Amino acid sequence: MDLALWIAAGLQAVLYVFAGGMKLATPREKLLENPNMGWTADFSGPAVKAIGGIEILAAIGLVLPWALDIAPVLTPLAATGLAIIQIGAIIVHGRRKETKALPMNVVLLVLAVFVAVGRFAG
Repeated sequence: MDLALWIAAGLQAVLYVFAGGMKLATPREKLLENPNMGWTADFSGPAVKAIGGIEILAAIGLVLPWALDIAPVLTPLAATGLAIIQIGAIIVHGRRKETKALPMNVVLLVLAVFVAVGRFAG
């Protein structure tokens, strides 16, 4: 079970560092040109940057606290935060009728819940 939790956390960490980094490094106007980032039209530039920053911090929180055994409670808390982010993403994409994004959001939600429950229990 521990291996499965590490794989789920690691996979999410990589994805969120990439996604969050893109949101932080790319101007909102450029993100709007990407057909997969249409949701950014509903958010201000600072809000998109904040989401990206939160994703990067949560990605770090998924791995480092548990790996270093320093405040390991931060790992399931980070996973819980990412689950909340995915619930929000599902709502935003659903309202915008961006159904192509929903399967990935559901997978990320399930992975985040798995890590949160597994690490809170462990």
